[in-house]
Order: sequence, then C-alpha cells, then structure tokens
Amino acid sequence: MLCSRNMINFFIRKDVRKILKRKDSDAGERGRALEELRSSLFSELRTSEGARRQQQRICGPTVALTFNFLVSVGIIMVNKMVLSKVGFNYPIFLTFIHYLVSWFFMATLNVLSLLPAAPSAKTTPLSSLFALGTVMSLSNGLANVSLKYNSVGFYQMAKIAVTPTIVLAEFMVFRKCVSCSKVIALAFVSIGVAVATVTDLQFHLFGACIALAWIIPSAVNKILWSRLQQQDNWTAMALMWKTTPITLLSLVGLMPWLDPPGVLSFNWSYSNTSAILLSAALGFLLQWSGALALGATSATTHVILGQFKTCVILLGGYLIFHSNPGPVSISGAITALGGMSVYTYLNVHEAHQVSVKSTRQLSLKSKLSKENSQCYDRNDEESV
Repeated sequence: MLCSRNMINFFIRKDVRKILKRKDSDAGERGRALEELRSSLFSELRTSEGARRQQQRICGPTVALTFNFLVSVGIIMVNKMVLSKVGFNYPIFLTFIHYLVSWFFMATLNVLSLLPAAPSAKTTPLSSLFALGTVMSLSNGLANVSLKYNSVGFYQMAKIAVTPTIVLAEFMVFRKCVSCSKVIALAFVSIGVAVATVTDLQFHLFGACIALAWIIPSAVNKILWSRLQQQDNWTAMALMWKTTPITLLSLVGLMPWLDPPGVLSFNWSYSNTSAILLSAALGFLLQWSGALALGATSATTHVILGQFKTCVILLGGYLIFHSNPGPVSISGAITALGGMSVYTYLNVHEAHQVSVKSTRQLSLKSKLSKENSQCYDRNDEESV
C-alpha cells in the first residue's frame, strides 16, 4: 500500500509531469512528420502531376531514348523472325497479341494500385484519347504488315517520309516552326539513311502501298503521344492504360481486311508460342519506352532515333560481323550520323538557352519582389 502511494506521488510530481508532456509532444511531432511524409508520397504517386514529375526525374531524355533504342532493335529482329521463319503470317493479330499482353500487365498493376494516376477527364477530351487509340492500331498494325511483305531496308526507308510529315503537320496544326539549321540537318539525315538502305530495297507492291499508308498514322501517333504527355500531365503508363482498349477494338476491325484466314489452324507449338510471347513482351516494352521517349523529347527526335538505329545496325554489322554493305551504304550511314549529331547539338543548345532565359526571369522576379517588400516596409515606417 505504501509502495503504491509512493508511485502515485512520483507520477504527480511537477518535473515528472513535464517529462511526460515532453515525450507526448515529441511523439506527436513524429506522428505529424510521418503523416506529412505519407501525404507527400501519396501526392507523388496518386496524382497525375506528381506521377508526371516522378517520371521526369527517373526517366529523362537520355534514359528514355536509350531504353527505346535497345528495345526497338530487338523487336524488329524478333518480329521479322516470327513473320518469316516461324511462319506466323498474321501481322495484325500479332499486334493484337502485343496489346492484349500489355493490357493484362497494366491491369495487374492497376489491381495492385501501382498504376500512375491519370489527369481529370476535363483536361483531355475523349476525342483525343479515341484518336490516339485508333492511330496506334493503324501505326503498329501497318508497320507489322510492311515488315511481312518488305525487307527491313525498305521498312526503314519508309520511315524517312515520317520526318517531313511531322514537321509539316506540327506547323499546320500547332504553328510550330523549325529553324533553318535544323531543316538542313534533317535533310542530311534523310539523304544519308536513303543512301545507306538503297542496297536493301526488296518490296512487294502491296507492301509498298501499306508502307505509304503507314506514314500519316505514324506521324499523328507520335505527335499525339508527345503533346498529351507534355501539356496535359499524362504519364506514359496512364495514357497506355486509357488508350489500349480502343486500340484492341480497332485491331479487331482491321483483322478481316489485312490478315489472311486460318489463324486458329496455326501450329501453336511450344517454340512458336514462345517466340510470339517474346515478341509480345518486347511489344509492351517498345510501347512503354516509345511513350517515355516521346514524353521526354519530341516527335521529330523520336523519328531521328529510329534512323540512328538503322545506321548503327548497318555500321555495327560492318565493324563487328565483317559484313560488306558496300562503300555507298557506309558513306550514307556516316552522313546520316553527322546530320544527327548536328541536330542533337542544336537541340541541346536551344534547351540550354531556354533554361538560361528562365533562370534570368526567375532571378528578376525575385529581385523585384525584394524591392517591393522593401518599399512596403519603408511606407509602413513612415506611416508610423
């Protein structure tokens, strides 16, 4: 009894009460700090602006372009193998499998609450999302049809026409101008790629028509991907999640027109199915990396990356595997690489000038705000 009374007297002492209050206040501060950290993480992951900032921090232009370059080299080789050696002569259905696998993967991320948040429906009209989903099906589906009927060289040659199409479309619709020096650099790139691939121009008449029909959807696809991410705060994964169902429906409508009958009678052996699933996995990575690259750079830069890939494959085969494409092709590839280097330098120099200008504007604004605050303080002193 005496012991319990002494314990009560100890806890009601003034200094002990102060210690307990201090501990309670410390615990409250730690709890508030944890709550603020939790809310900041939630805003970063579950809002479109935060997810967009996180994508920009993790995946800048260099990372996005390198990622897309590596994946695109692999998928062209795998798709050509699936369409020719495996004998899967259904390019639209192959594209459908690509997007179906992508949708299942993103649905899993959505169930696990790992999919980035999308902007509100007011920021982006439904017509833009519908247009993007439709041109995605045309761009990727017609590209696989072109690979089926034409050689890789002719496929890359058709990409040259995408560059002036993008420049013309952005000027007509968005009044976006390109400097004269950039136009000259792009002209050297296009001429160099044309000369580099002139020795591998095996094509079919129907395949050539498909390649020509593919140019405009490909250009519109790249422009929409770039603008929706840069102006409406879309992330690559969130935009893929919204547009993939539209793309799947559009591909179902294209199958009867561009695919031959008999897909169910195909020999779905283990090796054939594995090759098709590998192509589908690379297709998801290609779509994701391409969207990241378009969000971090521009549509024209993404096309230049594709032409850079062509020249690297040609020169790499000559230097590493001792292939002999001929002096004309090698000189064309070197010319294209020179034009790409100049175009890259002009972009970097332009970005540096924009950053310097924005820094000067911020410093001027801060200086003006300080002067205004000093004027207010003087006026307050005079009034007192």
